[in-house]
Amino acid sequence: MKCYEQMSREDFMTFFRDDNKLNELSVEDRKEIFRYILLGSSDFSKQLLDEILSDYCVENLEILEIKNGKEE
Repeated sequence: MKCYEQMSREDFMTFFRDDNKLNELSVEDRKEIFRYILLGSSDFSKQLLDEILSDYCVENLEILEIKNGKEE
């Protein structure tokens, strides 16, 4: 069993920023990280989701922001 508890934040970020290392992850690994890395609902915003869709060139989805029952 590997001792991941010794991985520092710097080690993690170095791995995360290394394209060659990221390419070692499976599609399932990447989806798991993507789904669970944010802390909670306060991390999500229309702006963040729009930026993610733009970063991935997703053109067939649109995010609507609803406040007090009305679209903004």
